[in-house]
Amino acid sequence: MLLHHYRFIADDSLIDTVSLSAQLERDDSPVAAVRDTLDDLRRRLDERFRSGADIRDLVFGRAWCIDQLLALLWQRFEWPGDGVALIAVGGYGRGELHPNSDIDLMVLLEHNDDSPCRGPLSEFITLLWDIGLEIGHSVRSLDDCEREARDDVTVITNLLETRTLAGPERLLEEMRRRLSRERMWDSDVFYRAKLEEQRSRYRRFNDSEYHLEPNVKSSPGGLRDIQTVGWIAKRHFGADLIEELVARGFMTDSDLRIASQSRAFLWQVRYALHMITGRAEDRLLFDNQRAIAALFGYRDTHERLGVEEFMRRYYRVVTALAELNDMLMQHFDENILQGDEAPAITPLNDRFEIHGRYLRIRSANVFKRRPSALIEMFVLLAQHPDIEGVRAETIRAIRDHRHLIDNSFRADLRNRSLFMELLRSGGQVARELGRMARYGILGKYLPRFGHIIGLMQHDLFHIYTVDAHTLRVLAAIEQFRTPGGREAYPLCAALIGRLPKLELLWIAGLYHDIAKGRGGDHSLLGARDVQSFCTRHGLPRRDTQLVSWLIEHHLLMSTTAQKRDISDPEVIREFAGVMQDEVHLDYLYLLTVADINATNPTLWNSWRAALLRQLHNETRRVLRRGLENPLHRSERIEETRDEARALINCMGGDCRPVETLWQTLGDDYFLQYSASEIVWHTRGILEAGSDSVPLVLISAPTAEMTDGGTKVFVHTRSANNLFAATAAAIDQLGLSIHDARIATSSHDWTLNTFILLDEDGSAIRDPGRLGEIRQHLVEELDDPDDYPRIVRRHTSRQLRHFRVPTRVLIEQDDANGRTVLELIAADRPGLLARVGQIFMRFDIALSMARIATLGERVEDVFFITDTEGMPLVDPALQHALRDELCAVLNAEAGVTRQQDA
Repeated sequence: MLLHHYRFIADDSLIDTVSLSAQLERDDSPVAAVRDTLDDLRRRLDERFRSGADIRDLVFGRAWCIDQLLALLWQRFEWPGDGVALIAVGGYGRGELHPNSDIDLMVLLEHNDDSPCRGPLSEFITLLWDIGLEIGHSVRSLDDCEREARDDVTVITNLLETRTLAGPERLLEEMRRRLSRERMWDSDVFYRAKLEEQRSRYRRFNDSEYHLEPNVKSSPGGLRDIQTVGWIAKRHFGADLIEELVARGFMTDSDLRIASQSRAFLWQVRYALHMITGRAEDRLLFDNQRAIAALFGYRDTHERLGVEEFMRRYYRVVTALAELNDMLMQHFDENILQGDEAPAITPLNDRFEIHGRYLRIRSANVFKRRPSALIEMFVLLAQHPDIEGVRAETIRAIRDHRHLIDNSFRADLRNRSLFMELLRSGGQVARELGRMARYGILGKYLPRFGHIIGLMQHDLFHIYTVDAHTLRVLAAIEQFRTPGGREAYPLCAALIGRLPKLELLWIAGLYHDIAKGRGGDHSLLGARDVQSFCTRHGLPRRDTQLVSWLIEHHLLMSTTAQKRDISDPEVIREFAGVMQDEVHLDYLYLLTVADINATNPTLWNSWRAALLRQLHNETRRVLRRGLENPLHRSERIEETRDEARALINCMGGDCRPVETLWQTLGDDYFLQYSASEIVWHTRGILEAGSDSVPLVLISAPTAEMTDGGTKVFVHTRSANNLFAATAAAIDQLGLSIHDARIATSSHDWTLNTFILLDEDGSAIRDPGRLGEIRQHLVEELDDPDDYPRIVRRHTSRQLRHFRVPTRVLIEQDDANGRTVLELIAADRPGLLARVGQIFMRFDIALSMARIATLGERVEDVFFITDTEGMPLVDPALQHALRDELCAVLNAEAGVTRQQDA
């Protein structure tokens, strides 16, 4: 189905059919001549594409040229009678061909017996393969078409778009008569099938247009959405042109313009993909995004990469197309499925009513007469969660009137009050803010939000555009209030129910990343932006300060939990000082959990959940004790020892060997571990006795626990390469280390604990698997000098695409007498084991490690000393260590010195 009345005009400059026909008559074999013609055609079309020719001329022009070529080749064969025709189907049937698209053909037979055609047909298909055409072909009789189309919606869809290339036209006309909606697949059945097909396709892409590597054809908002509307329109109305829907009142000229312009852009992207890759590639992979951005003239600037600007345009186009598809599909639903029904109508006020299951304006000029209704409708939707959506004509009216949202509209107290009423409604606020964004209202009302629409960051960490991420943060907050959220996020569910004002969390979610893309610190800029919002909307000064504080510090909690030693009382006291009180702490915890979950599905795991919960609990404890009454280091150590003694006594244990063992352990040990962990270690060590075999204890969270990782405790003779060997052995198991705590007794025995997760970011609980882990570690660590092989597993294509230069930051932790080394590097299998090797060569002792994988890079923090337990203060040693880490890790990641610079 064509968009608009556009028609391709035959262009003999693309292919000289007269000369080609004469040459084919002279040559015994047409292969060489046709190959040359196809090569020349590709070259001509690519040149025109690079020079900015109308993409429709290129796509329709290629199809027209192939039409001429196939007709000439068809004529070379003796076909029996007039009962056989060559038919173009599918995309080619629409007259569209991209550089490497399949040429879908059907040989249509009048009768079921194909034996008279087998000889010439076999030769014809072989010839097409020989000349290098990428064809998809089928041979069907009229009866075959009728039977297969009746049973399969894909077949009937494919046969809706057909053209006769050679042979009698009457065969195609007869096929269409047999496949008419009066005989099979009437409008409502066909619509339901295509709607379910679209929903299934959407689910494969998480119901979102926003993907790091979208599919130009199949992702939501892609070309398939235009085609789906076309198929349904053709089946229901017999319309060959979507513009016919304008005459029938199903589309407006504005709808048609959006569809036409969107398709033109997506065709340009698809053409470029085919041209660059040399194959039928519809995935906009990282490998090709930069090349296409450069081809389209996007250049890097100081603030943004050219590829990010190109993808921003892409996301805005597919968002507009997805919105149009939503509206038209609903329009079909209302008129095809519900056309004969008389839905119940429930007035809500003078402007809106519930029409069946959907909200509808009561007159066409509602928004023109009262622009405030553009906000009011979302308040009503939030207050009536049983309303399923918005009627199609109302969606179109929203789009036609959203230009009314200007500075005067934003300054109107009624509109500000309505927006705050939505945030305070207690209903499905996140859903309605998302709907506001979908219909273009949120970006108009909050221009700062409009700025981040389609804004992406070219990495594997931020897998959504900034606006999509923001809406996912709101959806995550909403989830905390559901029964499923209470099970998955018990602490969040408890906290959100006791917030003084939930609307402040909605505002913080809306504004936490709103300043991205403007240069500078987006947290500080966003804090200023939200102050202006709160002032305009009449929030009290105290609330304004709280929300502004949340935006400014929205990264602090995750950074502290992931990169600081939260077993250190001083770290907790410092963090508590920033929190001020439990109200600030609770708001920040909820925003942090929602933010992490909405950034990347792989980022939230059971261990990160445990760290944040621990940080929240420890900070709340300090706040309740009072910042003026801090728990000193010595008090914390003695408190932990007393609690562990009490547990030992409760178990009927003899305390004498316990105290003897504890005397060999340093104070740091009693800071790093809880009383229950100390008891676990103590019992294991005492039961093992003097056995020289490494003691490996494993503790997995129970099935009821939603957070935490699998703990592996290793007690063995200290060795210089023990950490590196352990990291290599764990990597061999396909597991990842997320936390490492290293301690050494005065008798030179190690007490090392590792937190492990599997490839899915979950704790390992299976008893058989836990046994394998224990046995493997015992065997590998029995002789650490027999160093385990560092595995070289496959690195994903996406990781290979990014070249992350290694950066090493070294600073001193004077309070604890150690050095903190932060490593930012490209993620790859075996990384931690390699770092351990380098530490070993430099005689560095590790006391703790915090491991974070953020998309294509890692941000790991190591707390280190020399072998005498002293911090690394020698500048020459620091410089040498930094150089060695950068050189080794950059070489493994394929990062050049220029990239490193």
